Amino acid sequence: MTAVRTPVAIVGAGPAGLLLSHLLASSGIASLVVDARSRAEIETTIRAGILEQGTVDLLVETGASTRVLTDGRRHDGIELRFDGEGHRIDFPALTGRSVWLYPQHEVLADLIATRLADGQDLRFGTRIETVDTTDPARPRLTGTDAEGRPVEIEADMVVGADGSRSVVRAALGGSAAGSFREYPFAWFGILCEAPPSADELIYSHAPEGFALISQRSATVQRMYFQCDPGADPDALSEREIWDRLQARVPGTVLKEGPIFQRDVLRFRSFVAGELRRGRVALIGDAAHTVPPTGAKGMNLAVADVVLLHRALEALLHRRDERPLDAFGETALRRIWKAQHFSWWMTSMLHSTPEATAFDRERQRAELRSIVESEAGRAYLAEAYTGWPFETRVG
Repeated sequence: MTAVRTPVAIVGAGPAGLLLSHLLASSGIASLVVDARSRAEIETTIRAGILEQGTVDLLVETGASTRVLTDGRRHDGIELRFDGEGHRIDFPALTGRSVWLYPQHEVLADLIATRLADGQDLRFGTRIETVDTTDPARPRLTGTDAEGRPVEIEADMVVGADGSRSVVRAALGGSAAGSFREYPFAWFGILCEAPPSADELIYSHAPEGFALISQRSATVQRMYFQCDPGADPDALSEREIWDRLQARVPGTVLKEGPIFQRDVLRFRSFVAGELRRGRVALIGDAAHTVPPTGAKGMNLAVADVVLLHRALEALLHRRDERPLDAFGETALRRIWKAQHFSWWMTSMLHSTPEATAFDRERQRAELRSIVESEAGRAYLAEAYTGWPFETRVG
């Protein structure tokens, strides 16, 4: 048995866990980060990446990443497309803020490199199996390391940043102790070798269903169209995929290229029943998941981290537990705002199987109400580019 003692044990080397370890180190607080995956798995799993202004500012100002400014692409708006016409939402004009297109695996590569260079105790291939809270002030983790040897970790604080299938969440009641919603549609997603079809992302509502024309780089593009949750990603030919995408973005001619990845992304919303109990807390996807329509996933995790960092500073430096006591309630205010925005964008742009003619006309009227109103466009821009981080806990 390998026994380890650390002030903060973080389960999960995703954006939330790694950024928390980075901020804690800046406050002189040591941490141990473990993840069941290998470093290669973490850095090569391609996921979307729209970063809010506040997320980018935090990464740059704390030294977590500078590549986001050199390799990321700033986007000053998005296009809402319906009835065959595009309507641009100008973010800087409406809010003074922008977003950055920078895939999550690139953020992770930056964070891993930064943390290892700083001497972070970061253990890949370490699988946590149990969270023991018998001693409420000294939670213990048990599992196996990369060589299959038993490991026990004792900490002042355990943080679950281990994704939507969180092991740590079981110590707070598990998934059953939360709010859950599953949507009646999914996204059929592709990665293709082609130049961008547009300068900015296109969110398109069409009679055939929703489509999102996104990007990855100058040579690789990510695109989605609405499909049934049970769809087989291998059932369509490349020609059929391109025809379906093109039919849903009338007025824009898509630039086609070889498709080298395809998948079906199901839509779920989840908020854990508790974000903190005793000396155990949840952040990121372990605490909540949102539909991808509003680009809130990773940004919401960063907001969790900012709050928890402040709470742990107070706990470990001043023995002040009040900010930690307030962490869950404070974090949930933003989480539910993000849930609402993600649901709103999703419901406004997608077709549902049971939609009537009335529902479809009301949906088009809602889209017109947004693009024809400065207040409507401002709300969308404000939520999409991100609300200011809440740093006061308690």
